[in-house]
Amino acid sequence: MKRDVEILIGLSEEELEALADSVLAPSAQAHLDELLDRNSQGQLSPAENAELDHLLARVDQLTVLKTRAKYTLGQKAGAGG
Repeated sequence: MKRDVEILIGLSEEELEALADSVLAPSAQAHLDELLDRNSQGQLSPAENAELDHLLARVDQLTVLKTRAKYTLGQKAGAGG
């Protein structure tokens, strides 16, 4: 049987649910919102632009982890365990 590389192993169901429901920290989300707003107005310095890129990459990584956690939960439910 082929190993499913999208499955997150070694996590309890509770841990998977917490990961699936996770969000960016409120302070990071507020900072991201501020940078996005200022970026839309063309007001970011090069350093702030790099910071925005970094925060957006973190959001992308979080989205992938959340999706994998939800997928893993679905696979466990489908397997009856």
